[in-house]
Amino acid sequence: MSDVQERPIRVAILGSTGSIGKSALEVLARHPGRFEVRALAANRSVDLLAEQATRFAVGRVVVADDAVFGRMGHLPRGWVSGREAVVSIVEDPEVDVVLNALVGFAGLEPTIRALRAGKRVALANKESLVAGGPLVLEARDAGGGTLVPVDSEHSAILQCLEGSRDGTVQRLIITASGGPFRGRSAPDLASVGPAQALRHPTWSMGAKITIDSATLANKALEVIEAHVLYGLPYSRIEAVVHPQSIIHSFVEFVDGSVLAQMGFPDMELPILYALTWPERLGDAQLRTFDPLRSSPLTFEALDEAAFPLFRVGVDAGERGGVAPTAFNAANEVAVEAFLSERISFPAMADAVSAAVEGVGSRDLRELDDVREADGAARRIAREWITRQEARASGAAPHK
Repeated sequence: MSDVQERPIRVAILGSTGSIGKSALEVLARHPGRFEVRALAANRSVDLLAEQATRFAVGRVVVADDAVFGRMGHLPRGWVSGREAVVSIVEDPEVDVVLNALVGFAGLEPTIRALRAGKRVALANKESLVAGGPLVLEARDAGGGTLVPVDSEHSAILQCLEGSRDGTVQRLIITASGGPFRGRSAPDLASVGPAQALRHPTWSMGAKITIDSATLANKALEVIEAHVLYGLPYSRIEAVVHPQSIIHSFVEFVDGSVLAQMGFPDMELPILYALTWPERLGDAQLRTFDPLRSSPLTFEALDEAAFPLFRVGVDAGERGGVAPTAFNAANEVAVEAFLSERISFPAMADAVSAAVEGVGSRDLRELDDVREADGAARRIAREWITRQEARASGAAPHK
């Protein structure tokens, strides 16, 4: 960035109490002259939210969960609740950048509304692009907003594409750490539980995304994201396992040249880049890359037999319409059921597959189509899980 800046970049953070939100606030705290935190939103963690609001002197604070908000005693000045309050933040003329780090389908509408309002959206909510990709792009084009990915893989692709011309990209290769169960066979995974699945070897993330990494559903979501963001067909988007998590993505060009973005596994770098893109801002606290410490770098094929959710997700993306919406919604239900020990690790793929097939491939034209498919997929997945529990217990399922 240039040395002269008329005023700080005004940032709203949705999901400020999650892992991405907390990392973003640490980045902003190191650059008080460059950024100003204008608004914060979180779902439930009100004590941490209050600490953040005090630390950054934030006047606009939203608790997205109305029930949690209703149980609060003393309500600080400027605090409100509900979905519309979240939307009011992203449309605020006093906000320049919306960092959307909400988890799940809840992040879609704020993304759309922010882009329609002409904002830059630093997007860490991959479900926005998976569940409603065409609507997100339509909102961006209509409102003149800017969409900058925060995911390390898509940030890497964006950085590799800087200065390239349209039509010169041949292939995208997204890397995966392999999660905590890399190298395990399908039979080995039948008995693993949530505690094991939450032990990620390289990244520190929230429970949902950590389970997604363990099943490789996260990589399917990222392949769909890459298709939406960069417009390449699925046949030219690949994923490989890279246990060291040093190379975050490769871009291969039509002449055979390959560019890769490298760095230690730390989300603060892609967060900072999303906030300042297309410029770069120095940050002495970020780790300096050391090729000796990061060696050797190895790569493996994804084991789709052991981790079938990857193929379920990519197939849903290729099918198009509301199929990716169904995949995303059913996966959220399956993860929740696995974390509460209602279904096994392998059963998550079966539940999601049943929901995707049940919803089908209807067209996606408006937000109501997304909401309808999301609701149907969740219902089908929950019914499948209930039947599975009934079979396991020997009882007849409720009609």
